[in-house]
Amino acid sequence: MSVQTAVAPAHYVYAVVGGVQKREYGFSGINGAPVYSISNGDIAAVVSDVPNEKIRPERRHLAAHWEVLNHVMDEAAVLPVSFGIIGESSDAIRKLLSRNEHAFVEQLQRVAGKVEMGLRVAWDVANIFEYFVHIHQELRAMRDQIFRRTSEPSHEEMIQLGRRFEQTLAEDRTAHTEKVEAVLASRCFDIKRLSPRAEQEVMNLACLVGRDAVAGFKAGVFEAAALFDDNFAFDYNGPWAPHNFVELNISL
Repeated sequence: MSVQTAVAPAHYVYAVVGGVQKREYGFSGINGAPVYSISNGDIAAVVSDVPNEKIRPERRHLAAHWEVLNHVMDEAAVLPVSFGIIGESSDAIRKLLSRNEHAFVEQLQRVAGKVEMGLRVAWDVANIFEYFVHIHQELRAMRDQIFRRTSEPSHEEMIQLGRRFEQTLAEDRTAHTEKVEAVLASRCFDIKRLSPRAEQEVMNLACLVGRDAVAGFKAGVFEAAALFDDNFAFDYNGPWAPHNFVELNISL
């Protein structure tokens, strides 16, 4: 007769929070598993049980991860953990918390009462190159000099034109971003510039905002948008857990 030994579940980690002892939350996480906390001193990890294997970044798993973060951040300051972090045991989680206690507490104090808001601004034009040629005389003169000749532009000339366009694009992004930041600075604790995700994206900002000051931030976005014409589209999002304002050294 064979005897099978039950294998203890691993723990999927969603976030680190402060001031929470052992607790069971009233909502579910990945695969519908109950969400609870594993504490060590004054900090705790928010987890749910999973098989001791990797969790694929499928849409349902990503949605569950974000849903848990949204629930937890409604109640307390939260240090969000990147998707896919699994601890093999409760002891491994407690060791992680103990090893990083000072850094975690320090960062929890920094984001207490705050949320992250995002702001993306894009050029709302059909052709970004033609738009830039239209508004920048030097770029237009260079383009005309190359293409109004009877001979075909050389490869080197096309490279130089592309470089001038990229340089002008970067300069405009910086100038426009500084203009928006000047309006939002008094409404945010911190602003981080994230890399644009597309050529037509002017800026991609992460803003650390007081939980009770989100309405003021949104008003600031409209105030900043009024400084630009209809060739610019403003889109804010959030509130989110402050992903871009915490640094978690998670190694399990």
